[in-house]
Amino acid sequence: MNRPVKLLSVGALTLDTILRVETLPTHQGKFIASDGVQIAAGMATSAACAAHRLGAEVFLWASAGDDGVGDQLLAGIAAEGVDCSFVRRVKGARSALASILVDAHGERIIVPFYDPKAQADPEALPVADLTAFDAVLVDVRWPGAAALALTAARDAGRPAILDADTAPLEVLERLLPLASHIVASEMAARIVCGHALDPETACADLASRTDAFVAVTGGAAGSWWHDRSAGGVRHIAAPKIKAVDTLAAGDVFHGAFAVGLAEAMPIEQALRFASAAAALKCQRFGGRLGAPDRAETMAMVEATWPASQQG
Repeated sequence: MNRPVKLLSVGALTLDTILRVETLPTHQGKFIASDGVQIAAGMATSAACAAHRLGAEVFLWASAGDDGVGDQLLAGIAAEGVDCSFVRRVKGARSALASILVDAHGERIIVPFYDPKAQADPEALPVADLTAFDAVLVDVRWPGAAALALTAARDAGRPAILDADTAPLEVLERLLPLASHIVASEMAARIVCGHALDPETACADLASRTDAFVAVTGGAAGSWWHDRSAGGVRHIAAPKIKAVDTLAAGDVFHGAFAVGLAEAMPIEQALRFASAAAALKCQRFGGRLGAPDRAETMAMVEATWPASQQG
């Protein structure tokens, strides 16, 4: 392909306040952070920024209030090179906020706030059709928009990718049948399957419920994907790294996977590409700010899965 692939990312846009602490609090009190940043983020937004760093042309479809926070969010994302012309501004609504604590091991606590007024279902897509896009990625935070985008992407013959993360069961059950590709967190897979399962079993269970491609991510444990041609679940190990901050690692994974699909990478190659990008992000504090560029990601892929060892 002689041009950059073109992606549409749909969903969350939040103002994240990220604070680094030694340990995550287990009781009430005051805790002094050793570092902190405030950035425009959110699942779809972080994925969009990651995909752009990997070489894609990316449009964000999100919803924000007509407040000063919304102005700050759009300015921050536009500065990253993501096209924000589709972002909806809702009069009288408050833009989304999130407070996040990250500990010395890279684990985190996330407390988001979404104004229901800002998250109200849209009436239509921001464009007449999606044939101009090479892939569409949605999260679970703006379900009405996600449903429209997934349906339109499949109708246009484009990859319709669902970032299935923690959400009410009714939201997941609404969106799962609409996607052509589902990449779920362990928690989302368990919410849907209704019982505690290991990731491999959850992947098989989820794949039995849909005709879509299904993968389940497990952080440092790697990811599992259902190979329909082989009739079973396969595993991809994650690169071995020392995590500094796991915040937005899943978003980076999804953004990179969307780029891989848009570029027509074979599924296993796209998953390795995504896993490498997510691992690199985990080595840097600051949520999506740690997303890598294309050269770094390809170097990680080669270091982890040398060409001589790839089938």
